[in-house]
Amino acid sequence: SGVRIGPQQARPGDIVLISGTLGDHGMAILSVREGLEFETVILSDCAPLHGLVEALREAAPGLHALRDATRGGAAAALNEIAQAAGVGVVIDERKVPVNPATAAACELLGMDPLHVANEGKLIAFVPRDQAEAALAALRLHPLGAQAAIIGEAVEAHPGVLVGRTGIGGSRVIDTQVGEQLPRIC
Repeated sequence: SGVRIGPQQARPGDIVLISGTLGDHGMAILSVREGLEFETVILSDCAPLHGLVEALREAAPGLHALRDATRGGAAAALNEIAQAAGVGVVIDERKVPVNPATAAACELLGMDPLHVANEGKLIAFVPRDQAEAALAALRLHPLGAQAAIIGEAVEAHPGVLVGRTGIGGSRVIDTQVGEQLPRIC
């Protein structure tokens, strides 16, 4: 296709998509390790992503950047892309999909779903004019049924990830030093 894909390829105006709910894997592992019991069982989201990536590339041939949200969670992946490309990234935290049980577990443990490990989730930066097609393609795939547009790349604050909070404020979301979840593999 000739289009280069990589973290340095993200451009201002790109739309940021996530393929599904965040934090499920990390909370599933932590709950088993620590013997925590919740009303609902939290299941890991481990899954191979090649089919989802194929569907995304077909729907959004101008795909600029693609990352899994495993180590360091979505925040680490988004910060990596922002820094590599020299763009700012703004996400609307209300649009970030999180399963209610995972959200409750994170709240109970004082953890941020954006920093919790994932398996089987991807983050994509696509040109604005391909975002709706990319979202539709992700949602048609079984692994992307809960995909969402969560933000965009901007010229302001290059290299920095900013979250718009549910109460109308904003916060800088750094990559954590250390991990919320000990390495398991």
